Amino acid sequence: MPILSQTDAQNILKKVLGFSTADECEATLTGSVEGNVRSARNTISTAGTADNVSLAVQSRFGKRSGVATCNEFDEATLRRCVQRAEEIARLAPESPEYVPLLGAQQYQASPAAFAARTAAITPDYRAAQMGASMALCEARKLSSAGFFNDSAGFVAKRNSKGLEAYQQVTNLDFSITVRTPDGTGSGYAIANYTDLAKFDAARLTKVAADKAAASVKAKAIEPGKYTVILEPAAAVDLLSNMMRSMDARAADEGRSFLSKKGGGSKKGEKVFDERVTIYSDPLHAEVASLTFADDGRPQGKTTWVEKGVVKNLYASRFWTQKASIPDLPPPNGWIMEGGTQSTADLIKGTAKGILVTRLWYIRPVDPQTLLYTGLTRDGTFYIENGAIKFPVKNFRFNESPVIMLNNLEAIGRPVRLAGNLVPPLKIRDFTFTSLSDAV
Repeated sequence: MPILSQTDAQNILKKVLGFSTADECEATLTGSVEGNVRSARNTISTAGTADNVSLAVQSRFGKRSGVATCNEFDEATLRRCVQRAEEIARLAPESPEYVPLLGAQQYQASPAAFAARTAAITPDYRAAQMGASMALCEARKLSSAGFFNDSAGFVAKRNSKGLEAYQQVTNLDFSITVRTPDGTGSGYAIANYTDLAKFDAARLTKVAADKAAASVKAKAIEPGKYTVILEPAAAVDLLSNMMRSMDARAADEGRSFLSKKGGGSKKGEKVFDERVTIYSDPLHAEVASLTFADDGRPQGKTTWVEKGVVKNLYASRFWTQKASIPDLPPPNGWIMEGGTQSTADLIKGTAKGILVTRLWYIRPVDPQTLLYTGLTRDGTFYIENGAIKFPVKNFRFNESPVIMLNNLEAIGRPVRLAGNLVPPLKIRDFTFTSLSDAV
């Protein structure tokens, strides 16, 4: 039952709306089948599957609303779920930011968001992939910890105003950390796909294993400002934090790095290096996603930054109407345009610098400048004359992606991570504030 067809899902939602006595009612049905396998010390530690379908009913009386959920779908349970949502709505205070439910919408089809091969993954396939990963590490006398998770699911929506939506999606995530026997060397690799056809756990494990072997006997060098090459796994978190901060209301209310002195936002202004272009597209073949937002608004191709200029900000439906701005929901993923160079090519073009595999324990310092602090880990290396010379001890950094994207030296070829397309970045004057003994 977890992956319901469009007809079956909408039939349930029609029945739900038929029980409603509210002024407005919206029902959302979500389902997924997930499988995973986890390893530690080159041994499978856990494995399992989970499936679930759940219904959320939102009922409204005037400006009051209530939500109830259930995961059984007999008529009596559905009726009780609707009744409970209506009871909650009658008790709730009026919302000062009420907007009516959306009416019928047109959604584009996104067939690339679902891959039948991913949906058909079996425990044997997971075991074979993780087995190949562990065998590679065992042969090199390295220790690994990996996690492989795959999912197939659907989202269906329907409301009393005529809105109807349905889409299926698949996803595959893999991450691997490899350590040397003495614990002084560590490497990491991560991947994310819609279609398993591109997945190879052994290939990714080799990347992490090579880094682990190369990162032993790390040298301490002085903190300071360095030219750095951020691999996509190191860049993705800072860039994602920035994209999550492109909210029009926060900017208009003076709470954002995009707030303008005297009021309003920096929309239309050049905020980044002119080589920075970021957009979202739910139909993109590499990072296809849902073509509708949680509130039912259609997701379309949207340019957020073009040649360094902020072109659009997203907002809630309430704020788009209040501020009379384009009605854009937050994107499900983003794409940063890049060049053709690989990380290896960027290294070859660097006289002196530091290669960063990954950042972690990232925490905000100043939301209005997007200043973050955190640590490097799992392979940090000194570059000289276009080659990696030696591993270095990890650093604590203090950096803002806004400053980072104004100190660009080069942008490499984007790869998919966490549902986004992320390029490796060469940045000058990246700020390291102290050393860390962790590997």
